[in-house]
Parts: sequence; structure tokens; C-alpha cells
Amino acid sequence: MRAALVQMTSSDQPSENLAAAEALIAGAAADGAGFVLTPEVTNCVSASRSHQAEVLSLEKDDPVLAGLRETAARHGVWLVIGSLALKSASASGRFINRSFLIAPEGTILARYDKIHMFDVVLSETESYRESDGFRPGSKAVLAETPFARIGLSVCYDLRFPQLYRALAKAGAQILTVPAAFAVPTGQAHWEVLLRARAIECGAYVLAPAQCGSHEVSRGRGRDTWGHSLAVTPWGEILADGGDRPGVTCIDIDLGKVDGARGKIPSLSHDRAFTGP
Repeated sequence: MRAALVQMTSSDQPSENLAAAEALIAGAAADGAGFVLTPEVTNCVSASRSHQAEVLSLEKDDPVLAGLRETAARHGVWLVIGSLALKSASASGRFINRSFLIAPEGTILARYDKIHMFDVVLSETESYRESDGFRPGSKAVLAETPFARIGLSVCYDLRFPQLYRALAKAGAQILTVPAAFAVPTGQAHWEVLLRARAIECGAYVLAPAQCGSHEVSRGRGRDTWGHSLAVTPWGEILADGGDRPGVTCIDIDLGKVDGARGKIPSLSHDRAFTGP
């Protein structure tokens, strides 16, 4: 299976981001990719809750989701929409950060709501309180496709290895980690964490990313690290998407999953323990 990582610099305007994603997916399909992945918050990068409230939609009404489903069907590709920021019907009014797996017919095969919220202070001028605006999910999702079993995750989930181990022990051969990683943490930890998850799980890790400086019409702008990565089950980097928007294609050989797990069968070596 030929896979493609779509790297974007999404703005806070969903219609602009849909057009950009459609063009990049078309390019990936033209290059032979049958499995295409976009980054976290493909539809809208914004820190302004008021702006999000104006431009985001419920899933059933979302034009970016509808457009990308049509795009997957037009090109006959499997598509992981890394995530879309969506309105929810919850009483709190918080949004949802939801990843989708779309089949080549344009149907939604799986949904995953980001579990771990990015609530951190990186410096005196850069901090995030994702849980203020987004409702966390609570369910891990493993999707069965004709070509692989796929475990879904989003960005900050990467720092919680127990999620990936559970997915791998349930049979995941490919782990998806779409992201909008901040620059300081991306530079320090992005590659090493992705390689660690691949090695621990004996699985491919595919991580399409947001990159660069994101244009916003309201509120504080942000920069993201980029460097979309594809990592083999042995922890080798197959490709690095660099720091600009574009498409990075790689070939997936699931025999390497069996090979890595056969050499290091740690997924079957868990032991109960007490303490601390």
C-alpha cells in the first residue's frame, strides 16, 4: 500500500483549508497513494473561541467533512482526516476534536475523539488550555480495513504510551498520529516520541502535521513544527515532510509489522506487578 502524508498550514477559514486539502489529496492520489492522511484540525487552526463558534459546524452540517468525503470518493482513496474541530451538542458548549477514517466510497468507517487535552505552559508568552474549548473523548478506536488494522489517535495523545500499547495489543498494525505540534516541543520531542511508539508497538506510525505560521483573522496566531513523519515498526524514519506544506509518499509493507513483533515480542510479555 502506498500512503501519503499531507502537510498543511491551515488558516482559521474552513473553506480555504478545504480547497488546500482537496488539492493536496488529488496530488497524492496522482502519485499512486491509496491511503492518504491529513493533519490535526485540518479545517481550522484558531485560538479564538468566538471565531470557532462562528465558523465551526456540527458533524452533520460540516462542509469540510462533506467535501473531503467527496474527495476520497472522487479519487478512490482511503482517507484519514487527521481531525476536524466541530461543534458538539454538549451542555458545556465545548467543541470536539474528531478524527475520521473515510472509505474509498466516501463513507465514514470510524470516528475518534481526541482523549488527551493539551493544557500546558510552554513559556511566558506561549500557553495552551485545550480543555477550556474542547471536550475530551474517552474511547480508543481500532478500525478494520481490507489492507490493515488502524489505530487512531491525535497529537497530544502521543505522550500517553498506554493508549498505543492497548491499540497494538488489540491488533493495530498502523498507528495514526495527526498533529499540530508546537515548535518548542516539536523540536525537542516529536521525532523521538514517534519512534518510541513505533518501537514499543512494533507498528507503523504515520504522523501528518501542521506546519509554519498560521494566518488568523481573530485572536492569537500560532506556529507549528511540521516534519510529518512515517516510521517503520523497527523505529526507522521512512520520510520527513520538512517544514512546508506538501505531500510525502511512502510504501507500507505490513510484513515488517510481523517481523518486528517476531524479533521483539514484548506485546505478549506484560506481567502484573504491585506498587509503587
